Amino acid sequence: MPPICFGCNAQLIRGEHVLCTVCRHDLPITDYNFTDENEIDRIFYGRVLIKKAAAFLFFSKTGIVKNLLHYLKYKNQEVIGDFLGNWYGELLAGQSRLDHIDLVIPVPLHHKKLKKRGYNQVTKFGRQLANHFNADFVTNLLIKTANTKTQTKKSRLNRWQANQNLYQITDTESFKGKRILLVDDVITTGATIEMCAVALHQIEGIELYVATMAMVPKVMN
Repeated sequence: MPPICFGCNAQLIRGEHVLCTVCRHDLPITDYNFTDENEIDRIFYGRVLIKKAAAFLFFSKTGIVKNLLHYLKYKNQEVIGDFLGNWYGELLAGQSRLDHIDLVIPVPLHHKKLKKRGYNQVTKFGRQLANHFNADFVTNLLIKTANTKTQTKKSRLNRWQANQNLYQITDTESFKGKRILLVDDVITTGATIEMCAVALHQIEGIELYVATMAMVPKVMN
């Protein structure tokens, strides 16, 4: 089969990769960076200490971003993670707050889900960011302790009460005082990131940053 665009299913021509030129041009890039305050920063105010957060794309219920993430998450198209991570890394490289990131870690999958799917959909995205920041990519520091079903229809409070110990860390000593970038695919209410952040803050003296492939705009929450 000839390569197709993961945005619109058109056949790709020479020089195009993952997306056709039209879809690439139409991607809803947020322009959020690690300098100016943005909508994601405000999600975590008063909830958990995150130095800075940003997302690459706006997610909507239909369109290119939904198609990309569907192929990435459910159709074994990890090349999409590479593509988005490299692009976003190029945009973010050199921003002062990210100059000294020590390690990049993904929001983990439970080991049963990882075995079933075969990969964590944010791994290659995170590896590309780590390459651009000259940081280590670490997959075993943060673990998920239960194989939960999606909870997008629950309130943040109900999710928090049900999953207080859902994420745990495996090492509180080796990464003291490090600057950590936590990466995920889509941020909606911020509940998953919040739980991961609470676990990570058991490590003394860390600075925590967040980067995701996409975010759901507030009007869609």
